[in-house]
Amino acid sequence: MKRKYFGTNGIRGVVGNHMNPIFISKMSSAIASYMLDKGTMVIGADSRLSSPLLKSVIIASFLASGTEVIDVGTVPTPLLQFAVPFLKADMGIMVTASHNPPEFNGVKVIDSDGIEIDTPKQLKIEQTYEEENFSYVGWSENKEITKIDVSSEYIDRMIGLVDLDKIRRRKLSAVVDGGNGVGSLVTPILLRQLGVKVISLNCQLDGSFPGRGVEPVPERLSLMKKITTETGADFSIAHDGDADRAIFGDDKGKIHYGDKSIALFEKWVLQQNENKRFVTPISSSSVMTDIIEEVGGKIFWTPVGCIYVSRKMIEKNCILGGEENGGLFYGPHQSVRDGMMAAALMAEILANSEKRLSNLLLEFPNYYQRKDKISCPEDLKEEVMEYIKNNVEEADEIITIDGVKLFFSDGWVLIRPSGTESIFRIFVEAKTSKRAEILMNKSLELVRKAIAKYKI
Repeated sequence: MKRKYFGTNGIRGVVGNHMNPIFISKMSSAIASYMLDKGTMVIGADSRLSSPLLKSVIIASFLASGTEVIDVGTVPTPLLQFAVPFLKADMGIMVTASHNPPEFNGVKVIDSDGIEIDTPKQLKIEQTYEEENFSYVGWSENKEITKIDVSSEYIDRMIGLVDLDKIRRRKLSAVVDGGNGVGSLVTPILLRQLGVKVISLNCQLDGSFPGRGVEPVPERLSLMKKITTETGADFSIAHDGDADRAIFGDDKGKIHYGDKSIALFEKWVLQQNENKRFVTPISSSSVMTDIIEEVGGKIFWTPVGCIYVSRKMIEKNCILGGEENGGLFYGPHQSVRDGMMAAALMAEILANSEKRLSNLLLEFPNYYQRKDKISCPEDLKEEVMEYIKNNVEEADEIITIDGVKLFFSDGWVLIRPSGTESIFRIFVEAKTSKRAEILMNKSLELVRKAIAKYKI
C-alpha cells in the first residue's frame, strides 16, 4: 500500500495549509490511539516559528488519549531520539521539518528504540486517521505533562564515546554554523567540553532562519568558509534545522559534500573496530565502496531515507551508517543520524592524526558530483517515475530499489522522487567533471520531458 500522509521522514507540509490545527489534532489522536495504551510519550520541537503551535496541539491530543507526556523542550531531533529509550518511554514525537524552508513543519514519530517507526506502522496510523478510530479517556484519567532536560546526559553520552584527554591535548578550534537551528543549543557546548575552541556563527535561535537558510548546502556556507580561513580553525561544521545532519569544511575553508566526511568516518571507525559493517543509501558515492574494499569490510545498500539506514543497521548489526547529505549513524551512540555525534567524532579523528583535515580528505579517490532538482506535482510522481524507468539510456547496471540508478564504467546517475517535497532529485557522479555535466544534462532533459508528458 502507498502512504498518503507519511513521507521519507515523517509527515510534513506548509503550516496553515496542509499542516493546520485540525489535521494535526486528528493525526495526533490517530498516532496515540494506534501506538499507545495509556503509556508515555516524549515530545520535543525545533526552533521554527510554528513549532509551539503544533507541539501544543499534539500534547493536547495525547493527554486526551490518556497518555503521560514528557516534554524535553526545544531540542535537536537526535536528542529527542536519545531521550525516548533513556527515559524508558513508549514512543516520541519530534516537531520539525528538518531542512525544509521555514513555512514548513512536520511530525516525526519515534518508536520505543529511538528510531522512526517503520512503514507498516505508518500505514496503520493512516488507517486509524481515515477511519477516525480514536481512543479518548474521561477527565479522571487525564495524565500530567512533565518537563525534563536531558541535554547534559545526552552530551555526557557522546563525550564518553571519544578520547577526551587526547582531544583536549590537541587544542583544536572549530567554526560552528548552527543555521539559527537547534544544533546551536548543543554542538558549541559539546565541543567546548571536549576542549575545542568554538567560533559560533548563526547560533541564535530564529525560526525564520535568516542567517543562511535551513539547508547547509555548500553554496550557502560562504561566511563559514571565510571565518574558518580568517581564524585559522581546524575545521568547520554546519547543521540543518534539526541538527541530525552535519556538513564539514576543512582548515582551508573548503566545504565538502557529506560523502567526503562520511568516507572519513567510515575509514576511521572501521579501522578501529572488529565490526566492519557499514550501511549507506544508493545515493552515496562510489568512495564508500572504495573504503570498504580497503578496510576489508562489508557494505549494505538501502533506499534513500534515514529510517532505512537505521533499521538496516539493527538488522545487520552494523557499527556505522552514512548518507551523502551529511547524516552520520554511529551505532555505539544510537543507530540514527546525529550531527552532534559527528562533530565529536571529527574532533577525535583530528586529535589522532598528525595531518590536517584538508590533507586527510585528499587521500580519497576524486569523483565529480552534481546534484539538482526539478519541481513535480505530487500526483504526477508515480507516472513520471514509470516513464523515466522505461526511457533511460543503456547502462552497465540498473537498480530500482528507490527511483532508478544507472551505473556506467565512468560514473552513475540516480533519479528519484523526493519523499518530503514536490520535486525529483537527480544525483550524478563521474570520474571527470565533463562527464558529470553530460550525465546531469541528459538526466535533467529526461525528467523535464517526463513531467511535460503528463502535466496539464
